[in-house]
Amino acid sequence: MPRSIWSGSISFGLVNVPVKLVTATAPKDVRFHQLHAKDDGRIIQKRFCSLEETEVDYSEIVKGYEIHRGEYVVIEPGELESLSPEASRSIDIEEFVDLAEIDPLFFEHSYYLVPDGASERPYALLVEAMAGTGKVGIGRFVLRTKQYLAALRPRNGALVLSTMLFADEVIETSDLEVKTTSDTRPSERELSMARQLVGSLSAEWEPDKYKDDYRQKVLDLIEAKAAGNEIAVPEEPERPAPVVDLMAALEASLARAKEGGPGKQENETDEKQSSGRGRKRATA
Repeated sequence: MPRSIWSGSISFGLVNVPVKLVTATAPKDVRFHQLHAKDDGRIIQKRFCSLEETEVDYSEIVKGYEIHRGEYVVIEPGELESLSPEASRSIDIEEFVDLAEIDPLFFEHSYYLVPDGASERPYALLVEAMAGTGKVGIGRFVLRTKQYLAALRPRNGALVLSTMLFADEVIETSDLEVKTTSDTRPSERELSMARQLVGSLSAEWEPDKYKDDYRQKVLDLIEAKAAGNEIAVPEEPERPAPVVDLMAALEASLARAKEGGPGKQENETDEKQSSGRGRKRATA
């Protein structure tokens, strides 16, 4: 089981459920180190004072908030500690809401909550109660001196805790330059065709069928170069032409979807990329 990063209890009403917080995801990004191109030496970042142009020891560094360009307010560690939220070791559920009412934009990071000690029975009670009502619990808790807003929901017999952004951290669409005018408003015929296209491409959600093809290609490249193989660099694929006739594009897309769905387009893209391989070459 993943390592516990927090322990406490879920509190709803007069019921307390001891739980542990564990990671729910394992990102698999390919990470690179910065090297000196001349001799492959690791690049080390040092702390320099921009005024004295000298290296500074970590013990001499303080936190400062820029209020004007080049003007800072220095905050002492003790001053921040006095404002830190109380680590109550409790996730206090303040209310239950419908999951469908929460815009996914508000969700940040997800974790699992598992029973801690002899709390399996109240834990199972909370899971079943939430699963039967379609509700998620909204509460707050403190993790590493920071207070988080969180949503608790059931998933396959377990509880998922998702930290959430506060309302003032979400950029509203009214702040974007997206305006509907008489020139941009779609016609009824275009809407009908677009809905047909959405319907023809609709399917059940199967997460396992989506793979990180780019990550696998990077790993294959690393393996090939480590083995001393010669690498063929493909030409950059052509960018799709901008849509001129929206109705014609919808009709063509709908016809392609009826013939075989998005897979046909992916195969065509792969053929274009493979046809460009070998034209530019680089050695390991």
